[in-house]
Amino acid sequence: MVDHSKVHSMTAFARQSREEDWGSLQLELRSVNQRYLEPSFRLPETLRDLEPAFREALRSRLARGKVECQLRFEPTDTSTTLAINHNRLTALTAALGEVREALPQAAMPDALSLLAHPGVLESEGLDLDAVKAAATALFHATLDELIEARAREGAKLAELIHARLASVAEQVGEVRRLMPDILERQRALLLERLESVKAELDPQRLEAELVLLAQKTDVDEELDRLDTHVSEVARQLNQPGPKGRRLDFLMQELNREANTLSSKSAVASTTRSAVELKVLIEQMREQIQNIE
Repeated sequence: MVDHSKVHSMTAFARQSREEDWGSLQLELRSVNQRYLEPSFRLPETLRDLEPAFREALRSRLARGKVECQLRFEPTDTSTTLAINHNRLTALTAALGEVREALPQAAMPDALSLLAHPGVLESEGLDLDAVKAAATALFHATLDELIEARAREGAKLAELIHARLASVAEQVGEVRRLMPDILERQRALLLERLESVKAELDPQRLEAELVLLAQKTDVDEELDRLDTHVSEVARQLNQPGPKGRRLDFLMQELNREANTLSSKSAVASTTRSAVELKVLIEQMREQIQNIE
């Protein structure tokens, strides 16, 4: 099993090849981000039965990503001769006869098309067991390389996310530092506006207005939750196992608090901080889309 204690990207590419007396093998693995694990295979017909084992190996070592596997096999001219699989050809001919009876007007394939049908033309004199063993070893070596590439890319993503988390924490700290002065200025501004009608307002109504202002502009809860979410994102980055979905959920929570902070903003400085927070969160969210 792969060590998922580090951050792994879902975007990577790996290629390896092998040369033997009987021919050459080349295997490519490429992966991109996907909500679930979605493997696809392009294998030579003579090696098609390796697909289940390859698929199981991917499932045991990867959690998410769209993974494309392409295996090329080129036998040497001296290692093989071509022969017809008569059982396969007979079964195919019988099937075509039934089609002809049911659909007399349907076009029938020519001889070359029949030979191109999977399993009709076979290679003789080739040790397929040796080829399959080599292909299996090549697959696992290429998969190791792919996982290493995903880990390297993941380390870069983690570094970028940590940098943006630090910036988010700075913005939260700046808003927290400014809030006492902001609240005091808002209180003074309200008192100034009410000065002209002070005689018409009873003390209780005035106090209620001040309390309402304090409630509308108090963002302590939002700042506390932003700090909590920042700490949780950092913790998740160091947790074992796939973590992309958890991190994506935390980005939604961070964005919700940033939006609330923006809606409560009473001065330009907190508005700028809220906008900057949303930019930083969106940048992290885009990077997290590639994390396994």
